[in-house]
Amino acid sequence: MARNTGLNQANKQKKDEFYTQLSDIENELRHYKSHFKGKTVLCNCDDPRVSNFFHYFAMNFEAFGLHRLITTCYKNQDADLFSRNDCEQAIWLEYWGDKNGNRVPDPEEIGIKPLKGDGDFRSQECVELLKQADIVVTNPPFSLFREYLAQLIEYGKKFLIIGHQNAITYKEVFPLLKNNKLWLGYGFKGNAGFFISEYEDIATASTHKEGMIRVSGVTWFTNLDIPKRHAPLILYKTYSPEAYPQYDNYPAINVEKTSDIPLDYDGIMGVPITFLDKYCPDQFEIVGLDRYVPDNPHYGHRFTLQGKETYARILIRRRK
Repeated sequence: MARNTGLNQANKQKKDEFYTQLSDIENELRHYKSHFKGKTVLCNCDDPRVSNFFHYFAMNFEAFGLHRLITTCYKNQDADLFSRNDCEQAIWLEYWGDKNGNRVPDPEEIGIKPLKGDGDFRSQECVELLKQADIVVTNPPFSLFREYLAQLIEYGKKFLIIGHQNAITYKEVFPLLKNNKLWLGYGFKGNAGFFISEYEDIATASTHKEGMIRVSGVTWFTNLDIPKRHAPLILYKTYSPEAYPQYDNYPAINVEKTSDIPLDYDGIMGVPITFLDKYCPDQFEIVGLDRYVPDNPHYGHRFTLQGKETYARILIRRRK
């Protein structure tokens, strides 16, 4: 069983820029190819020396029909913020595709340009590069996820980014999910594996690799439309008051697992946050999040069943 030791250790030290495996990038990006033709892609949390996002898009530039690829490299000036970005100079890279016909991104085809600042995605010069992008694809630091996502929304960008599923419950993030401005991608096969140089090797899965940690609960967040989100759940359970008790302090029934959603209940249901991985907005409406639903009599607190507080619940209702 994989453990979250690495994530907890990273969060404590705020060294949480993990490097994504190429296989995980390939498994997700293959579902989005139609979105990228003629587009400028920005990877703005990526040191191209170690970033598989840069390598993936550079090697697949022609296959995706990209217009331009931009990558920014952060110069580490704060050892407590980023883990592995130790460039002596913050730079940004620009790639316009293969020029010599060998179908390989050669060094002379990649424009390397210095940045005046440290390459932080919040800096003005990096914001100017963001404005030039159509789609942003990267793995931002988990500790900065709220701020990073807010910037993408502010500038109206399409994106595909990695984050922890706990972000679903953030007050700044959940309204985007509720209003169908953000949804989950296809996800990782099992626990996500990341490479990171600062820690001892603590991977516990069978695919044990040096310098790699396994993190559960990590997923992809996007606003690029995909067939997955239009596939309705196949339901087979039927409602009964005994099987689906109502919360002590809210007029909704509790559903323990997404697969247990009753097919014949039209009222409000509380489901686990993992429901969003199967959420079809054509089938269900998201009413709210337990703690912050406006008519929660104990606003800010979770619901209870027989006096015991439940795990986080998303409130949903079947569309008629």
